[in-house]
Amino acid sequence: MRYTGPKCRQCRREGEKLFLKGDRCESQKCAFLKKNYAPGLHGQGFKKMTEYARQLREKQKAKRIFGLSEKQFSGYNTKAGAQKELTAGDALMQNLETRIDNVIYRSGMAFSRVQARQFVSHGLCTLNGKKIKTPSIQVKVGDKFAIKNAFQKNEIFAELKKAKVKVPTWIKVNMPTLSGEVMEMPTQKDFEQSINVQPIIEFYSR
Repeated sequence: MRYTGPKCRQCRREGEKLFLKGDRCESQKCAFLKKNYAPGLHGQGFKKMTEYARQLREKQKAKRIFGLSEKQFSGYNTKAGAQKELTAGDALMQNLETRIDNVIYRSGMAFSRVQARQFVSHGLCTLNGKKIKTPSIQVKVGDKFAIKNAFQKNEIFAELKKAKVKVPTWIKVNMPTLSGEVMEMPTQKDFEQSINVQPIIEFYSR
């Protein structure tokens, strides 16, 4: 089951900002700035972390960043293990990065992955000219994605067009038309840098 509680509680549990609420995480309203310790009665107590705990926390952090359930995330790990052309870690991250909801977020067409997932599931996006409603669709090189013209006048998209976002090199974006294209598959330099994938692979290898 996917977590549906307060987003800021997840950041506090992992001990770092996961940027789950878009621009709010960059502002002084961010709850992590006020309570930068784990939630719960013993949240401020010191606990020595075992190797298993370190692996678990990294796995939980990655799940939360990409907004996945345990079943989904475990499935991506299994799929990565079967891909022989890449290491398990690189295959896992590449599969996560090429989800269409992540691509929409990375391209600057959403303020957060949560918002990008909503855009897709509510039918606001197209892939190769066809409406999609499944956030987990994997994109390929040459795939073209966009926000449907009918929704582009919404004030949210007007704000997005003004925002300054560093788009990764594997994606080509045309912000005035809120459209883009996958130019190549992401590699290590393009992956979510806050995730250390090796402990995750070790966790599932136990």
